[in-house]
Amino acid sequence: MRSPDELSALFRAQGRKITPQRQCIFRVLHGNVAHPTAEAVYEAAAVEMPTMSLKTVYQTLHDLADLGEVELLDLGTGATRVDPNSHEAHHHLVCERCGKVRDLTVELPDLDVPERARQGFVIGRAEVVFRGRCDECADDAMFPRSTHRH
Repeated sequence: MRSPDELSALFRAQGRKITPQRQCIFRVLHGNVAHPTAEAVYEAAAVEMPTMSLKTVYQTLHDLADLGEVELLDLGTGATRVDPNSHEAHHHLVCERCGKVRDLTVELPDLDVPERARQGFVIGRAEVVFRGRCDECADDAMFPRSTHRH
């Protein structure tokens, strides 16, 4: 994702208003690899700007998605997630226990859909979601909380 200053310039060039709230949202998203929900972006932005509205966050996220700066993902975690890494092809790892989402940048050269299974679709790209347990949740499963040592 571009820097907050670059996003501000892009919004201006597109004739979109630049507000302190939007700039705050840009800062919250910049460098964020956690694939936050809109609510998590709102909570982080509200620390800096308590008058921020959730509606402003949603509108800004949709504007960023329209410009191709973020992707809004439904990965089955119960909420749409924001992926600021929209410029690099990648897949996702999703923890089935806590909902954590991480980028997975690997080549999958053998991934192919046979023509007979495509149902008339012309496939342009593939996004694979791998589900399992993150390191923290896997540790918790191996060591129940009552015996888990820190």
